[in-house]
Amino acid sequence: MRTRRARPGDLESVGEVTVAAYAEFAGGNTAGYVRHLRDAATRDREAELWVATPDDTEEILGTVTITPPGSPWREVSRDGEGEFRMLAVSPQARGTGVGATLVDLVVERFRTDGATAVVMSTLAAMQSAQRIYRRAGFVRDPDRDWSPAPGIDLVTYRLDLGATP
Repeated sequence: MRTRRARPGDLESVGEVTVAAYAEFAGGNTAGYVRHLRDAATRDREAELWVATPDDTEEILGTVTITPPGSPWREVSRDGEGEFRMLAVSPQARGTGVGATLVDLVVERFRTDGATAVVMSTLAAMQSAQRIYRRAGFVRDPDRDWSPAPGIDLVTYRLDLGATP
């Protein structure tokens, strides 16, 4: 498996993978949220969109949005911290290490940039994703939990980049 920045020709597939990955969690949400998930072009323009592909094809197995300082996609990070959003793995690729590979990419990116920590929020119901984050060394940061809309509760995780997982 390899990771790379998304290319213009990837954006439609990235949007579809993101929608498919979040489908079981977006059930009662509005069509607006599905449009938000599908809009990979805006994420790529306003942040950094990365993908995981097999070594031998360009199939999009998963994606993550890295939000550098100044990106409007940042939600819970503080000065000196990295943040990522919308980590999504194709349902057909779950359990193959795609999520862990993308988390490793994010952590290494921010470590190289000199960040003190990496933070992210996830739906409380996304237990499989939370297991990946915990295995990578992330710990809950309940002081930053928040709700962007009624009935949508997000929990926050933080990885101190001075710590070893």
